[in-house]
Amino acid sequence: MSQAQTLKTDIPTDSWVDRALPARLQPYARLMRLDRPIGTWLLLWPGLWALVLAGAGFAAWHFYFLFAIGAIVMRGAGCTYNDIIDCEIDAKVARTSTRPLPSGHVNMAQACLFLAVQLTIGLGILLQFNTFAVLVGGASLVLVFTYPFMKRITYWPQAWLGLTFNWGAVLGWAAAKGDLGWQALLLYLGGILWTLGYDTIYAHQDRDDDSLIGVKSSALALGHRTKPAIALFYGGAILFFALALSATGWSPFVMLALGCAAAHAAWQVITLNIDDANNCLARFRSNRDFGALIMLAMILARFS
Repeated sequence: MSQAQTLKTDIPTDSWVDRALPARLQPYARLMRLDRPIGTWLLLWPGLWALVLAGAGFAAWHFYFLFAIGAIVMRGAGCTYNDIIDCEIDAKVARTSTRPLPSGHVNMAQACLFLAVQLTIGLGILLQFNTFAVLVGGASLVLVFTYPFMKRITYWPQAWLGLTFNWGAVLGWAAAKGDLGWQALLLYLGGILWTLGYDTIYAHQDRDDDSLIGVKSSALALGHRTKPAIALFYGGAILFFALALSATGWSPFVMLALGCAAAHAAWQVITLNIDDANNCLARFRSNRDFGALIMLAMILARFS
């Protein structure tokens, strides 16, 4: 039995989607991954970090609200688009074969129409910001629409995901300041390394199936070198976050929060078992908490 088959499906059973939504809406909620909010958190954190570091305080509460709703919608749109492009691949992987498209619960035309609706909502949210931020946000679509093809081209699609998922750091600064500051770029670089680490962990769930069907990933590229590589990725991320914070101001509380984030990253690496899909999934999901610790450091640096 392959490693990926230890997780029969990546769709949770008896989630709020099953309990609260009518049967006809459930496949669309699953296309958006509403039953798995971890991706929304990972997309949201860089934008919130940038808003805080750029000085968007309580008076700018609507920015935080728009970013939260935007993260839900655009993460959903990204997942829908990925499933459209990867439908044939997903059907060959044990963990993803029960997703709405490969399982036939949604057809391709329905998925494309649903994607258009999500993108329209996302555009409506983006247009609430200043013109520069709108242009910055629109530029991210180049990354979003090319990402699903990276696994066919390079062993490092996780790096491309890092470029895509952390665009919120640039957009958040642009929304709050109307320009691009070097602190935002440092957050972006740190986020890319962070994503490269956690998505490599995630990719180890599928590495056996990926190898069989010819799909590339950093998990396959790194193999037994995964743990030291992830330690370097996370270490680099912490360094970039620390540099971004340095211009705002250090305090013992900021250092403590950043130290806790570093300890959390170290725990992930030390306890990671790349041959246990459930272990990989748990370490991947724990990055919601890592992001929260970085957020705490940003808040303390800006407002303490």
